[in-house]
Amino acid sequence: MALDIGSWDLACDFNNTDHRTELNGTDRLIVRRGQPFTISLNLQSGSYQSGVHQLQITAETGHQPLEQYGTKAVFGLSDAIDDTRWSAAITSPPGDVVSLSICSAPDAPIGRYKLTLDGWAQFEMILLFNPWCPRDAVYMDSLEKLEEYVLAQDGIIYRGDAKYPIPSAWEFGQFEEGILDACLRVLDVNPKYQKNPGKDCSGRRNPIYVCRVLSAMVNSNDRDNGVLEGCWRDTFDGGISPMAWRGSVEILKTWNATSCLPVRYGQCWVFAAVACTGVFCCGPVPVKAIKEGELTFKYDAPFVFAEVNADVETFLKYKDGSTRKITSSSQVGQKISTKSVGSDKREDITHLYKYPEGSDEEREAFKKANHQNKLLKQPADIGLLVNIKVSLEMKKGCDFDVFAVVNNTTSVEKKCRLVFASRAMSYDGSMGQVCGFKDLLNIELPPGGERKVPLRLNYSKYCDAITQDNLIRLGALLIDYSTGDGVLAMRTIVLENPDIKIRILGEPKVNRQLAAELTVQNSLPDPLGACCFSIEGANLTGGKTITERIPTSVEPGQEAKVKISFTPTHHGLRKLLVDFNSDRLGHVKAFRNVIIGK
Repeated sequence: MALDIGSWDLACDFNNTDHRTELNGTDRLIVRRGQPFTISLNLQSGSYQSGVHQLQITAETGHQPLEQYGTKAVFGLSDAIDDTRWSAAITSPPGDVVSLSICSAPDAPIGRYKLTLDGWAQFEMILLFNPWCPRDAVYMDSLEKLEEYVLAQDGIIYRGDAKYPIPSAWEFGQFEEGILDACLRVLDVNPKYQKNPGKDCSGRRNPIYVCRVLSAMVNSNDRDNGVLEGCWRDTFDGGISPMAWRGSVEILKTWNATSCLPVRYGQCWVFAAVACTGVFCCGPVPVKAIKEGELTFKYDAPFVFAEVNADVETFLKYKDGSTRKITSSSQVGQKISTKSVGSDKREDITHLYKYPEGSDEEREAFKKANHQNKLLKQPADIGLLVNIKVSLEMKKGCDFDVFAVVNNTTSVEKKCRLVFASRAMSYDGSMGQVCGFKDLLNIELPPGGERKVPLRLNYSKYCDAITQDNLIRLGALLIDYSTGDGVLAMRTIVLENPDIKIRILGEPKVNRQLAAELTVQNSLPDPLGACCFSIEGANLTGGKTITERIPTSVEPGQEAKVKISFTPTHHGLRKLLVDFNSDRLGHVKAFRNVIIGK
């Protein structure tokens, strides 16, 4: 006998909180797979009797759902919930209000669902992956990691150089209003869905499939309605500089609000932050496979292996047209960094991707990967060494020295030529203008001798050469006149921006207005124009960027200072992200942790 259902209550507040999705809102049902949720059915007549009443439930997702694709499930009532498949059970005593518990399969496709009770009563819900469910492929057994990787709404990205990694805070904002819908739309406009909607929705049961779709869709350079358009030019006409972004929220909202037009512009770290992968569809691949040199594993193992183990080859061209190659095997894959779980400290995870250089384990990994350069070509010892040393402080706006230190390790005198050069560089390795140059034709090094050669980098020379990445590439080439052999040292330096001082005014509490007092000193010998401060933060600024402009120029040595008000909406530890932009300094970033009380 069928139940005479009059109305129902989805208990969104209770269920969403129980499934840890309440920050996405409680105005609709958002649950995680493999975990029961409970709704109330109000009967128009009669009362539920076990063994007498039956209920057929149909769960459907995607276009033309089919049971064979796993996008449709038909099931009835059981005595108890079975969390290995779609199931339902009555959990209340006989009466005219029935508590119905429903559990999705732990491998059900994620996305929007329509559930139908007895062929007519319908409601909708959103089903997400469940890293708290041991039967889900995305399961994590560490509560600390769950807090960091699933619930934390911000993180830290590292840029700069291996010798000077620069942390930048990023707001992921996965719980901000409209972001979940934007992410689901990304899945629905991807080319695989357009080609075969049923198969694509079926594939959404597999987190690897979803990762690859999101990876491909984060950029639009292949004209697939992707989220971001990449740009590696010096100017960003018609869009926003990639350096300006502080989080994913504005990017995803803009893309969703403009009918999936790509947002201009992104570069590699922006793509990574929005989708947590590279510029095209890359990975996922087991990190252990990369470390062991097992390159037959899916996906894109050879490419990822090269990203952390590649050699850098430099070719010298002589006046007679001949060339020589200098190979460096230790520049790539250094200080692979991530934010530590539970703190803002940098964690070096290089050891997860590769064995220590020169170790037996490293050699075995190279054998498996058939990395012949590493195995066979050892750098020749020509009896000369060159290293680059730098000053302790290299602040943007200052003049400073860098040094080439050359050594003769042989027992005979060496006559050499030293070319010591510096050029502006973008983060992708492309070279710009010369910032400083020195060519010493006659360097005499006695046996065991050493010489330290300075190169002055003047702000007047590098100020208009550097990009917003603040990178300068140094190269020192020492050539032995007697043999024509050369030894090369390369190093990248990062110019330091001035610090932004952040002071929170007021008692941080939910729904109570606060102010951030922001101060930065002009460290340049030039005045700063077009100055503005911007702030944003998950559950702090309402999913928006708040900007305050400074109407006058800021003279050398002077401070730019503003107060910006904001109102927190949720309690807990939050990050306030700050950006100062000007015509001469470009984007200067900082952040501060704020604990919001209830």
